[in-house]
Amino acid sequence: MKDHGVPFGEAMKVWARVAALSFGGPAGQIAVMHRIIVEEKKWIGEQRFLQALNYCTLLPGPEAQQLAVYIGWLMHKTKGGLFAGTLFVLPGLLAIMALSWIYVLLGKVTVIQGLFFGLKAAVLVIVIEAVLRVGRRALKNNTMRGLAAAAFIALFFYSVPFPVIIVLAGLIGYVGGRANLPAFVAGGGHGKLGDRQVADSDSLLGEETPAHARPNLRWSLAIAAVFLALWLVPVALLWFGLGAGNVFTQIAIFFSQMAVVTFGGAYAVLAYVAQQAVDNYHWVTAGEMLDGLGMAETTPGPLIMVLQFVGFMAAFRHPGALPPMLAGTLGGLLTTWVTFAPCFLWIFLGAPYVETLRGHRAVAAALSAVTAAVVGVILNLALWFALHVMFREVAAVRVLGVGPDLPVLASLDWRAAALAAAAMVAMLRFKAGMIPTLAGSAAAGILLLWLAG
Repeated sequence: MKDHGVPFGEAMKVWARVAALSFGGPAGQIAVMHRIIVEEKKWIGEQRFLQALNYCTLLPGPEAQQLAVYIGWLMHKTKGGLFAGTLFVLPGLLAIMALSWIYVLLGKVTVIQGLFFGLKAAVLVIVIEAVLRVGRRALKNNTMRGLAAAAFIALFFYSVPFPVIIVLAGLIGYVGGRANLPAFVAGGGHGKLGDRQVADSDSLLGEETPAHARPNLRWSLAIAAVFLALWLVPVALLWFGLGAGNVFTQIAIFFSQMAVVTFGGAYAVLAYVAQQAVDNYHWVTAGEMLDGLGMAETTPGPLIMVLQFVGFMAAFRHPGALPPMLAGTLGGLLTTWVTFAPCFLWIFLGAPYVETLRGHRAVAAALSAVTAAVVGVILNLALWFALHVMFREVAAVRVLGVGPDLPVLASLDWRAAALAAAAMVAMLRFKAGMIPTLAGSAAAGILLLWLAG
């Protein structure tokens, strides 16, 4: 097998660049990674990138960060995965922490309120654009479109759990692939991701599987033991040391559960996390959840970093004997730890076996079907955000015990609706960039609240 010839130090500079440019949620981050890693550097080829991406989409947790871990591991073994995954998270961690401090210290200032008011409207459009971008790649035929529609209906009208949707989509795709049905064999996946396609054989890594990437049961058990301990030992210490009712224990357990059961990436899981954090734990309000998402959208790193803000607010409001700012900081860091430690486990444990399945038709079809279903999941999130951004009230409409939450039309916030419409025209009609749109929306939000108050 040929040596790819990329020094570890050079690779870390490239991963730092990827992390610094990773704005705009998973769709934008994956596009940045593809442009740099595949098209520019030619470390790996198109098919290998897509295989890794489809596996990461299938996992619970942030697929863009896990993709960075996967490629880093392929190129430079475990240390490569650790550095690539950590660098991908670090800028967002620091930025969200700083914004969380500003939020609780200055959040009542009109300028800060207006800034986040404007960001919410732009965030809604960014999620809608994510639906369109992922949909264009994944929904190549009517079968894939049907899977996306079924996933949306199951979530919006029947509140079917995310894992059930993902598992069913995967089973449908696997059966379709085994049956050699054209819609599954040629119809799904993430499709063409960039302008310049690089064949695996033309990449620096080549077509063969590196020696370290081949399945090794002894290594798998060892790495699993290490990362399970890093993840769960702190949770156990909090449980036994502080008790089940302590906010830090609740944060550790809740977000550890999210790390296991939340499939489909950040956009797919935020509605569920918001529901639990708002209605069950009362850590944040729905508006604050959207403010946190605005922070995550405007900073580099995984969109799931919004969870750090939720953990910060939870501990800030229930600090116990600690100063609130210190408690909030520790709560945010704890949330980030239990959210991302499992991501390294999933990759280091499962990636060697995924590498052996490259080119396996039924598995590729299953992953493609999952990707199609995720489009429907993201659409559900977009609608959830739209209801909460543009309307002050929503009401449950039930027929035979099932049905969606619909807006109370009289509660329409015309300012939010106008900002969202302007952001939509800017991004979808005039192809304005995400950062200029966010900046313009934030400035307009400040102006509107200043004029109103």
